[in-house]
Amino acid sequence: MFKTVYNTNLRQTLLEKYGDRVVTIFRQQIQPWHPSSTLVHEAGYAVQKVDPTRFYDFSAALFHQQKEFFDVNVVNETRNATYKRLAKIAGSVGVDEKKVYSLLEISDKPTEDGGLNTGNGVTDDVKVQVKANRLTGVHVTPTVVFDGVVNNEISSGWTETQWEEWLEKNVK
Repeated sequence: MFKTVYNTNLRQTLLEKYGDRVVTIFRQQIQPWHPSSTLVHEAGYAVQKVDPTRFYDFSAALFHQQKEFFDVNVVNETRNATYKRLAKIAGSVGVDEKKVYSLLEISDKPTEDGGLNTGNGVTDDVKVQVKANRLTGVHVTPTVVFDGVVNNEISSGWTETQWEEWLEKNVK
């Protein structure tokens, strides 16, 4: 769905033809049954913090390389090693790789007060997004919300033409 919406003329159609009536929001949704899902989404938040103008470029690069982060390909890798690979992808689209990694890295030392679940520089961002998605009934990807309601009619396999027909019929 990302490729169809952002890498075709559909993006321009949304902006030019429907821009006064439709707001398109690409919201991340962690799939907890894939443990690395949290890590790749955290990388998206880190990119947004470091250079929000590159978020879609990073997302496109990550979708292109997504299989490298599927369960079988990360199971024997430390979390920080996965973060380093994700930061490298950010670097490949012009985002400061070191800044991205610094937001992702998990310390191996307890905090001064003995805390062991220290999180990272985007933990709070993840918490807010998970709460927002729960409130709107988003549980899987992709999910389209239209006029505040989850619309299960829309499929991840839709073509640009199918989107345009749906928009013509539903956007007033």
